[in-house]
Order: sequence, then C-alpha cells, then structure tokens
Amino acid sequence: METLFIRLTDAMSGAPWLAVLAATGWGVASLVLSPCHLASIPLIVGFIGDRGRTAPRQALVLALLFALGILGAIAAVGGVTAVAGRMLGDVGPWANYGVAAVLVMVGLHLLGVLPLTFGCGPTLPRYRGKMAALLLGFVFGLALGPCTFAYLAPVLGVVFSEARRNPGYAFLLLLAYGVGHCLIIVLAGVSTGQVQRVLHWHESSRSAVWLKRICGMLVLLAGGWLVHTAS
Repeated sequence: METLFIRLTDAMSGAPWLAVLAATGWGVASLVLSPCHLASIPLIVGFIGDRGRTAPRQALVLALLFALGILGAIAAVGGVTAVAGRMLGDVGPWANYGVAAVLVMVGLHLLGVLPLTFGCGPTLPRYRGKMAALLLGFVFGLALGPCTFAYLAPVLGVVFSEARRNPGYAFLLLLAYGVGHCLIIVLAGVSTGQVQRVLHWHESSRSAVWLKRICGMLVLLAGGWLVHTAS
C-alpha cells in the first residue's frame, strides 16, 4: 500500500496526463481506503433501496447528487478552514458528533426502528428525492475534512503551484480527483437501481428489507467510528 502511495505521489509531478490519472487515483483511494468515506457506500445504497423500485437513470441522478453534496461540503470546509488559518479540513470534533447523529438516525431508519421520510414519504415535500440526496451528501461530507485532505494533499500541492501559471490545468486536477472520488459512489447507486429492476424489488421485498438492514448496521458503525475519531 505504501508503494502505491509513493507511485501516485511521484506521478503527480510527472507529465500532465499522468498527473491527471494520479489525481483520479487519489480520489478513488480517498474513498476505498478510508473508513470514513467508505461509509458513503451503504449510505447511498440504503437511501436508494429505501425508495423502493428505482429506475437506473433515477439511481444515477441520486448517486451523482449525493456525491456532489459530499464534494461541495469538502470544498466548503476546506475554504472556511483555510480562511480561518486552521489546518485544511480541521473543523473540530463537533462536526463529527453532528454528522454521527444524522448517521445514527438514518441507520435506525434503515433498520425500521425510526420512521423517516427523507427518501420518498409524504412529508417534508421540499426535501424528498433529489434534494434529500444532495443534503444527505452535504451533511455527511462535513465531517470528512481530515480524512479527505490527507489524500488530497498531494493533489493540492501541484494545484497550488500551477494555479497562477496554468489555472485550467489546476482545475482539471481537482476535477479528476472529484471524478475518482465519486466514481465508486455512483457505481454503487446505479447498481442498486439496476438490481432492483432485474429482481423486481420493491420497498417491502424480503431481499430489499435485508439490504436496508445491512446498510443500516453499516451506517450505524460509521456513526460510531466518527464519534470514536472525534474523541
């Protein structure tokens, strides 16, 4: 694993095309190698599964909005902490506690313990579906600062050095990182919608119920992990 990180870091200083690939690789690594970010997979799978039968195109849109919400929160946290003169992403433990509380509520909902209607229910009409996916991603992303910027640092080093001389290239590197980070999330969301269609799942199907329960347990574990890392 250390060899992989070294190669990705070295590639960031290589040819532009190689640096773009490396930035994408860092984006993927930031998701699959971080317990904090990895929790986004059961979160989006459970969210889409909770809606009942969802067309693959709808699942794609929801997963994209969820991923964009995460990236938007990460960008906001990075900007605020930079302006405040703090280490990038260091928002303190209270953000972790707040997001952990949200994850606990979502996890309990997926387990059938706490009724919520953020997915497709009759209440909270302004925060259903697409808006709910975006907001859920944004809230989840608020606590991911320290985890994110540990993987983003090699990319930011090149971005900062190229920002004045070649802003287009600097933006492309950030975009590549974002694509890599969102790729697994979007694939997980689309796969959920496709499985629902092929197996004719709906919200009360036995398999769908167990999928939601498993996702609920994983989301609860993610909430516990955030509390543990904040303490």
